[in-house]
Amino acid sequence: MNNCLLIVDVQRGFINQFTQHIPEKVALIQAEYDHVYISRFYNEPDSFFRNLLQWHRFDKDSLDFQLAFQPASHATVLDKDIYSCVTPGYVKELNDLNAKIIDICGIDTDICVTKCAVDLLENNFIPRVIADYCGSTAGVAAHENGLVTLERYIGKKQVIRHKDMASG
Repeated sequence: MNNCLLIVDVQRGFINQFTQHIPEKVALIQAEYDHVYISRFYNEPDSFFRNLLQWHRFDKDSLDFQLAFQPASHATVLDKDIYSCVTPGYVKELNDLNAKIIDICGIDTDICVTKCAVDLLENNFIPRVIADYCGSTAGVAAHENGLVTLERYIGKKQVIRHKDMASG
């Protein structure tokens, strides 16, 4: 069985007091997986993030854009300019691997992690969110609300609140 991990947006610009524990955790967990994918968000000059949300960070040449941990040598980085990295190309790669379950961790639980998990579910994969390896820049309440939303979206059994993958 191929095992896949998706690490969502663990970038320098998303590290704050609520997410500072994430880089070390995701750096270590990579070794447990045969296939590691890392999404990395960038903000296009004419994006809706800038025009609608007035959010002007994460240019490709900025410190914000850089990963906050060292990717494993076998990891694949997926740059994205939207909330989700679940593109037709990524779905094809997962299907080519005969992947069924995709474990997910990263930042922000309530936004990009949720969007990726739902997109994977809607593309016939079983997403499992590893709660202890996620966080939200908006704080603990946003992270917890994201987990509750995920339980409704993808199922309670797919939200692993304490890392024990053997029982997951």
